Amino acid sequence: MPITFAYRETWLHRVNPTLKLALCLAWFVLVLFTHNPSVMANMTAVSLLALAAWSGHPAKRLALYVLPAVILFVSSSTSMIFYGKGETTWWEWGLIHVTKESFYRGVQVGLKSLCFAFVGLAFALTTRPVLLFYSLMQQCKVPPKYAYGFMAAMRLLPMMADEVQTLRHALAVRGVGRERGPKGWYRKAKAYAVPMLAQSIRRAQRIAVAMEAKRFAGSGRRTYYYEVGFGPADAAFAAGALAAIALAYLAGVQWPYVDVTDVR
Repeated sequence: MPITFAYRETWLHRVNPTLKLALCLAWFVLVLFTHNPSVMANMTAVSLLALAAWSGHPAKRLALYVLPAVILFVSSSTSMIFYGKGETTWWEWGLIHVTKESFYRGVQVGLKSLCFAFVGLAFALTTRPVLLFYSLMQQCKVPPKYAYGFMAAMRLLPMMADEVQTLRHALAVRGVGRERGPKGWYRKAKAYAVPMLAQSIRRAQRIAVAMEAKRFAGSGRRTYYYEVGFGPADAAFAAGALAAIALAYLAGVQWPYVDVTDVR
């Protein structure tokens, strides 16, 4: 059974998924080529604000989602700070050598990872996968056989998880898996792999036959259960994203937080 959580629907949930995906990818590219720490701090703050204000999920759940990104920020930044190169030494002890240049490079790398995580979470938490695939078919002309194939695969994941649970109980009743050592691990992996592979092949064959019978491989015009288009929320999202990028760059250049403007 798929795990779902209650959330509050916001205007960001009504944005066209293809437009949202395109702007998120453009945001990723801008973040990748941003080398000003002040601008990067502003873009990270804007991403966090959008996630917190319009994801529709409670603060405790968002904190749990963001925790891995914070751990990644600490690990990536500290590795660059402690073992980076630079000319202005701040602190040195054994293998650890903290310089001004390595500090700002580490912070920059950490902020980029946080920004990627915040934007990715905002997209994932406000986009229904079914509507995303329907939008890709309608706006990007993705062939239906690929889009519906991905949706079918997503529907099969919970079923496979249930089968793994059932198989584990059945093997436990029969005493399989109690043997220790490499030989026991091999037998246990084989006991799981063979039935799961056989079931997957059967399901794939049935889905392929059903999709071929429904002419999903054809080139004719199709009708869709969900019609995904554009509306006022899309214009607001595009204008807001462009304004946020402009303000982040302008504020970072005009009122920098530090005297470093390029960490390369």
